[in-house]
Formats: sequence, C-alpha cells, structure tokens
Amino acid sequence: MSGHSKWSTIKRKKGAADAKRGQVFTRLAREIVLAAREAGGDPETNFRLRLAIDKARANNMPKENIDRAIKRGTGSDKDGIVLEEIAYEGYGPHGVALMIECVTDNRNRVVAELRHILSRHGGTLGESGSVAWQFKRGCYFSFPIAGHDQDSIFELAVDAGADDVKFDEDTVEIFGPIESFKAISDRLRSNKIQPEEAGLKLFPTNEVELDKDGSLHVMRVIETLEEMDDVQDVYSNLSLSDELLAHLEAE
Repeated sequence: MSGHSKWSTIKRKKGAADAKRGQVFTRLAREIVLAAREAGGDPETNFRLRLAIDKARANNMPKENIDRAIKRGTGSDKDGIVLEEIAYEGYGPHGVALMIECVTDNRNRVVAELRHILSRHGGTLGESGSVAWQFKRGCYFSFPIAGHDQDSIFELAVDAGADDVKFDEDTVEIFGPIESFKAISDRLRSNKIQPEEAGLKLFPTNEVELDKDGSLHVMRVIETLEEMDDVQDVYSNLSLSDELLAHLEAE
C-alpha cells in the first residue's frame, strides 16, 4: 500500500512538465466541474468541491481557471460539453490487474484508446467486475512531517477514524476507511495542516511481485495510460519495491 502512495508522491513531484502541457490543469478542472455539478458551487457545503479546489490551488492552478470550472459545473457557463465518470477494468502486461478511472465526454473514444494501449503491450480490457474485487477503496492523506509531533499526529488521525498512520523521514501518510475521510480532513484543517495529497484511492488487497524488467514494463504502460487526456487515475496490484521507486524517481 505504501509503495503505491509513494508513487503518487513521485508523480506529483514530476508533474511540473505535465502542467506545462496543460494535462494537470485539465484533470483538476474536470474534478471541480464534476464536484460542482454533483452538489453545487459552494465549497463550504460541498466537501468534494472543497477538496478539488484545495488540490487545484496546491498545483498552482490560476483562480480564474478554478472559477470557470465551478461555473461549468453549476451550469452558469454552458459550453455544451457533458462529462461522465467511468471506471474501466483490465489487465496489463504479466497479468497485473488495472483499475482505470476516467472522466470523458466521449466514452467510445476512451474505450478505443484503452484497448489499443493495452493490447499493444500484451494486456486486455476486461468486463465490469473482472478486476474490481482485487481492490478496496479508502481515504488517503499525506503531508510533510517537518514541524509536527508524531505522537500528536497519530492520536489526531486515529481519533478521527484512521486505520493506519505511516511516518518516514519526510512524510506523514494517513490511511482510513471511506467514511472517515471528512472527519480526518476536518481534523487536519482545524490543526492548520494542509495535505499535499488527499482523496479517495483504490488500494490492492493482494499485490503481484515481478522482477525489475517486468515491473518497469508494467509501469511504462501505466504511465502511457496516465498520459491520456481522459484518464484521471490508474491503480494496479503491482508490488512497488523501494528499488523500483528509486529507479522511476531518478528518470
């Protein structure tokens, strides 16, 4: 589990290049649009929207982009584009299970692109339910450990419903069930702790171990999928070793 969250941190650090191409801002805007469409444009009453806005600000998204996305979501800025959230299931190289979460205005296009990428690398797109059973959804938070007392953070998180808290040299990671997401977020906010990452994620229940070459092959496919405009997140049951993560971070 921790390996997958560390990969998220590596991706975020390497995200500056993506931001220049507009990919990060596009994905953030879609999250804001969907959140505003779901429960209105007030972040004080729409928790999902508040989270999406916080994430956008953390990635230096301009205020006018955020405001425009909110207006699109609430319908006051009608651009004729209808977005929908879809989760696709499949297998990558070496039988690694994949959950691919998308936001798209054209599901035929995204299915065709996913099939093409996976089949080119020896994978396949699966039927609904073929892979999802291998994952569980939970909440996740991470922030720098500097300036924080570990015992206080642990107590704060557990009291709010967290299942686990991990500390390394630089980072605190908090894991919990879906229903504890708001309580943990509110507790962090009341203690003036701004997470670098916060959200609901999928975590594999059992991981698959491959050798270095096989693992790198799978990660290349995942990175290719993540570069698709319609893809928001890709989750796998590949075991991510420290050696593999170090190699990916150095690239």
